[in-house]
Amino acid sequence: MNSSEGLRVVVTGATGNVGTSLVRALAHEPRIASVLGLARRRPALELPRTEWAEVDLSLEGDEPRLAQHVEGADAVVHLAWRFQPTHDPVKTWQSNVLGSLRVFDAVAAARVPVLVHASSVGAYSPGPKAGPPVSESWPTHGWPGAAYTREKAYLERVLDTFERDHPQTRVVRMRPSFLFKEESASEQRRIFAGRFFPGALLRPELLPLIPELSGLRFQALHSDDAADAYRRALLRDVRGAFNLAADPVIDTHTLASLLDARPVKVPTGAVRGVLSAAWRMRAVPASPDLFDAVLRLPLLSTDRARSELEWEPSVTSLEALGAFLRGVRAGSGDGTAPLAGRRVG
Repeated sequence: MNSSEGLRVVVTGATGNVGTSLVRALAHEPRIASVLGLARRRPALELPRTEWAEVDLSLEGDEPRLAQHVEGADAVVHLAWRFQPTHDPVKTWQSNVLGSLRVFDAVAAARVPVLVHASSVGAYSPGPKAGPPVSESWPTHGWPGAAYTREKAYLERVLDTFERDHPQTRVVRMRPSFLFKEESASEQRRIFAGRFFPGALLRPELLPLIPELSGLRFQALHSDDAADAYRRALLRDVRGAFNLAADPVIDTHTLASLLDARPVKVPTGAVRGVLSAAWRMRAVPASPDLFDAVLRLPLLSTDRARSELEWEPSVTSLEALGAFLRGVRAGSGDGTAPLAGRRVG
């Protein structure tokens, strides 16, 4: 490819939370010639220099179609991920792990120069909630109890082998904290709280108390800021992993302030017991194993992303979480099947 012609970028999972932010960012980046968004269902979004194609990465037999779309690409960004059904980890494994292997195989066969993979803070082994945040060298063995963290950690090992066997491909692994934006609120409510959870319950006047849990300290980032980091990684000669998060760290008292609620100490085991019972009855989709993982996630240092990508979040973690809460209350969404809401953002 002649560098003056711009890059051809293929994005899997392009209709999701980060995907919609990324394709919008790339569509307005002068150094990108074209973007091909891959998803199971074609969206209604129309963006400059952007085309769409339907591919289901979980299906055996779709490999030729995937190979056709990847052929000739200058970079592939792999974002596709399936969070449900949490009661059927075999199904998520087929989509997330086997689907990722199909993407990696297609990248290798087409000798694509750049692969940017969406890893996660969930890939990390349990870490400290106090003291210095961890760098990208922290072990990535995940939390063994939750399917999400097992799958993210497994793919880290797969990429270790991929990098060894295909040194001609520049591999970047993004490990973001929790990602929020207003337009993704309806999707995330369905994924974690359930389709029938009323967003209006998150209004301050209806939620006077919030449980104060030991170990509940996490980081957040606006999805658009994550997309900006992906864009920078595509355009710079960098390799390896990058932690992504915004300040400040969020805890129960931060959440209480956002919701205008009062924190009340509650035993973690009691909360887990209620969640476990609700999950077994299929009243909520979020599993108690994922709850366990969240309480054990380390806090991330973003020094490498700030230095090598010259990346800086444009909004705080509080602003990102606030946008999500507004979206839940309003039923916000976007013009794709995963992000569909009561109203389109």
